[in-house]
Amino acid sequence: MSSPQPLPPLKGSQLVWATIALSLATFMNVLDTTIANVSIPSIAGDVGVSPSQGTWVITSFAVANAISVPLTGWLTQRFGQVKLFVTSILLFVLSSLLCGMATSLEMLIAFRVMQGAVAGPMIPLSQALLLASYPKAKSGLALAMWAMTTMVAPVLGPILGGWLSDNLSWPWIFYINIPTGLFAAWLTWTLLRHRESPTRRLPIDKVGLGLLVVWVGALQIMLDKGKELDWFASGEIVLLGVVALVAFAFFLVWELTEKHPIVDLKLFSRANFSVGVTALSLGYGLFFANVVLMPLWLQQYMGYTATWAGLVTAPIGVLALLMSPVIGKNIHRLDVRWVASFSFAVFAAVCFLRAGFSTDSDMGQIVFPQLLQGAAMATFFVPLTALTLSGLTPDRIPAASGLANFVRITFGAFGASVATTVWENRAAHHHARLTEHVTAFDPAAQQALGNLAGAGLNPQQALGALDRTITVQSFTLAADDFFWISGGLFVLLIGLLWLTKPNKAPGGAAADAGGAH
Repeated sequence: MSSPQPLPPLKGSQLVWATIALSLATFMNVLDTTIANVSIPSIAGDVGVSPSQGTWVITSFAVANAISVPLTGWLTQRFGQVKLFVTSILLFVLSSLLCGMATSLEMLIAFRVMQGAVAGPMIPLSQALLLASYPKAKSGLALAMWAMTTMVAPVLGPILGGWLSDNLSWPWIFYINIPTGLFAAWLTWTLLRHRESPTRRLPIDKVGLGLLVVWVGALQIMLDKGKELDWFASGEIVLLGVVALVAFAFFLVWELTEKHPIVDLKLFSRANFSVGVTALSLGYGLFFANVVLMPLWLQQYMGYTATWAGLVTAPIGVLALLMSPVIGKNIHRLDVRWVASFSFAVFAAVCFLRAGFSTDSDMGQIVFPQLLQGAAMATFFVPLTALTLSGLTPDRIPAASGLANFVRITFGAFGASVATTVWENRAAHHHARLTEHVTAFDPAAQQALGNLAGAGLNPQQALGALDRTITVQSFTLAADDFFWISGGLFVLLIGLLWLTKPNKAPGGAAADAGGAH
C-alpha cells in the first residue's frame, strides 16, 4: 500500500495557534505526571491512608500511561490522528474532574488509571501533528516547540502542586486541567479537523494487548515496590520480575509474527530508530534519576523546604527555553549527532560538578549546575527525536513516536528506582565506614562528643546527634557517588550516537536526516 501524500503545512496565525493548542495539551499531560508527587502527604491524610499507600496515586497513572502510549499507532490507524488526539484531551479532562471529586483512595486510583490510559496517545500525537503542520525545513523548530513544553512542565509540576495543596486543596491539582484541556481541545478541533489522517479498519490484536498489559504492569509495579520490599530478597518482587520477563518474551515473539500487531516492533529494524531510542531512553533515565535524587537530598539532608527545593532546581528551564527555539530553527543545518553529543557532554559536566557537593555547599553552588543543565536539555530532546523519527513517512510517525516515548517513560521509571536504591545502599556503606572511627581512640570523634557535651547534651544525646551528623554526611557522599556514576555513563553514551549515519540531503529537514535501515 502506498503511503498517503503529506498535507500542506499551516501558515501564519493558524500555525501559531495550532502550536499553542498542541503544546498546551502536552504541557497538561507532562505536568500531571509530576504535580501529584509533592501532594501525596495531603492526599493520604485526606483519604485516611499512609503516605506509602498514597504513592499508588502516582504508580496507577504511570502503569496505565505506559501501557497506552505504544498503542498510539494502532489507534491512529483505526480512528485518525485528530479525532484520537481531541478525544484523548476530552477524556483526560473528564478523568481529571473525577480524580478531584474522589472521596477514597480506591476511587482516586481507579480514576488515575483512567486518566493515565486516555493520556497515552496525547504526547506521540502532539509530535506527529506538529510535524505535519510545519514545513519540512522547519521540522526541527516544531520539535523544539514540543520539547520546550516537556522540559518546563516537570519543573513547574512540584512547585505548582505544592502551592495548590498548601493554599487551596489537593483536588485543585486535577481541576486546573479542566479549563486548559477544554481550550486545547476546542482550538485543536477548530484548526485541524480538516487535516485528518486516513483510517482503516484493523483487527484488534487481543493477544498482543493482553501480553503488553501483563508485562508492563508487572514491570512498573516491580519498579515502584522494589525499594520498599528490598528488591529480589522479596518473593513478591521475584514473582513480578519472572512474570514481566516471561510475558515480555512471549510479547516479542507474538508481535514480530502477528500480521496486525498492536505495537510495530519492526521499527527497530531501522538503525536510526533503534539507536536513537536507546540513546534517548538511557539519557532520559539518567536525567530523570538525577531529577528525583536532587530534591530528596536537598529536603531530607540539607534542610530545604519543598518550595525552596523546587525553586533551587527550577533554573534548569532558563537556558532550555532560550536555546530550544534557536537549536530547533537551525537543526536541519547541523549534524544531529554533534548536537546530541554536546548535550551528553554537558550532562556529564553537570554530574561531575554535582559530585563535588558537600554539606557545606551553598545555594549558588547548587544552582549553577542546574542552570548549566538547561543547555543540555535544549540539545537533548530535539536532535534525538529528529534522529529517531528520521526517514519515516507521516503515517508511521505516530506509531514510532508512541513506541519511542513508551521506552523513554519506562527507562525514566527504571532510572528513578535504581537511583534511590543505589543512593541508600551507598549511604549505608559510607555510614558503616564513618562509624568505624567513632571510638574512644579517635581524637576527632572525642572532640565532637566533647563539644556536644559542652552544649549540654548527655552522653546518649551526644551520640545520637553525632549519628545524625554521620547520616547526613553518608547520604551526601552517596549522592556524590551517584553523580560520578551518572557523569561517566553520559560520557559513554556519546559513543553510541555515532552508530547512526544521518543523510546529507540538501535543504532537507531534521526529520529527514538519516533514514538508515
